[in-house]
Amino acid sequence: MRVYYEDTDAQGLVYYANYFKFMERARTEWLRSLGVEQDTLMREERRIFVVVDTKAEFLQPARFNEELMVTACLGKLMHASFMIEQNIFLNSLNGTLLCRGTIRAALLNADTHRPVRVPASLFEGSPS
Repeated sequence: MRVYYEDTDAQGLVYYANYFKFMERARTEWLRSLGVEQDTLMREERRIFVVVDTKAEFLQPARFNEELMVTACLGKLMHASFMIEQNIFLNSLNGTLLCRGTIRAALLNADTHRPVRVPASLFEGSPS
């Protein structure tokens, strides 16, 4: 993805909160590549994902107009939640590592907001 002017602060660096937006977009596309459409999951199965914990380490700043490569992969699958490991690189997977993070997401019943078991089949085909 590209860093837009709106992503930066007064110094021309990506504002720290926007790294979480970049990671969210990558997670959504990663889930989509596994065949999981979150709106369909909510509508047809009454299940939703919620982020319950996140951590990020900002190693080097990204700047306006730079191209970023954002990754997402399954770190650990638990009963009702899962960890996703994410990295943000400059230009490509061989570029400078700018940020690394993890998020823990839970699967909830959309009506009760109570945790439900995450089916292992959800992540079939995902590198772990």
